[in-house]
Amino acid sequence: MTDESRDLIVVGASAGGVEALRSLVMGLPEDFPACVVVVLHVPANSPSALPSILRRATNLSVKQAASHDRLTPGTVLVAPPDHHVIVYDDSITLSHGPRENGHRPAVDVLFRSAARTRGNRVVGVVLSGGLDDGAAGLLAISQRGGACVVQDFDDALHDSMPRAAATAVPECLVAPMAKMGEVLQDLVKQPTPRGDDPPELMEVETAMAQMDPSAMHEDQRPGQPSGFACPDCHGVLFEIDDGSLLRFRCRVGHAWSPESLVVQQSTDLESALWMALRNLEEKSALTRRLASRALERGHGLTSNYLVEEADEAMRAAELLRELIQRLAENQSQATG
Repeated sequence: MTDESRDLIVVGASAGGVEALRSLVMGLPEDFPACVVVVLHVPANSPSALPSILRRATNLSVKQAASHDRLTPGTVLVAPPDHHVIVYDDSITLSHGPRENGHRPAVDVLFRSAARTRGNRVVGVVLSGGLDDGAAGLLAISQRGGACVVQDFDDALHDSMPRAAATAVPECLVAPMAKMGEVLQDLVKQPTPRGDDPPELMEVETAMAQMDPSAMHEDQRPGQPSGFACPDCHGVLFEIDDGSLLRFRCRVGHAWSPESLVVQQSTDLESALWMALRNLEEKSALTRRLASRALERGHGLTSNYLVEEADEAMRAAELLRELIQRLAENQSQATG
């Protein structure tokens, strides 16, 4: 295999992605001349069953990725929970670096590092999933001359991820899962165009995902201060204009797309409202108890004052309940 062969397939998926990944590996022959590295969003505190699921669907060698695993053709490496997968040279490393779009492992981290290291030898594939993790990474692959593929929107159980990726890279191929294996086999056989050298931003962001001290301690951050706070660490987010994409990254490396940031802000807002509602309910209950005690001791005026205060807290609690309900309805309409 020459240095100019496409010998690395990086795949990202989220909700609805398990069946899509099964279909993908089923469509690849045992002698497939490229390594496949997969990121599926999974909870950080639970083991991933994906390697065993994929083994039952293919004759390719499938394993959960570990640091220093080589990118061997005919193998499938699956990102473990709570670890980014980063491509370097002919191997991978795992990192507990900052989350991107609220995820670790994140599709963007894998794709960006693959683009940086392998350039035009990479094929990026975005499958079913919500929101837009993978869009920035697919753009990085395109910028370096790699090939880009997304799952057909009508074929995806959740089409947000492939749609966002296709918007970021309009020239990408769009394929249903029934044809994905054929598409990938064709792409690894095609001559590769020359890509540009990795830009400084790609170098810096890959280094931050690896928690490289030189990148983490650098005074200058990519982008301009945005005035928004990072939901993960509450530090200032810096606004990055990445071609067709607007992105945000904080000083310690947490990264957000605008859509993911809005969703996380909504989640944080709901959590804050529930905390406020709990405090008001507790205040009302405690104040009524104090009012009863005051009345038992013959302090009628104090008891009446405390009852009024308890009623006021309850009225505020009812307003918060209505607000939480409206927010939930609006969020359901926005994502439905």
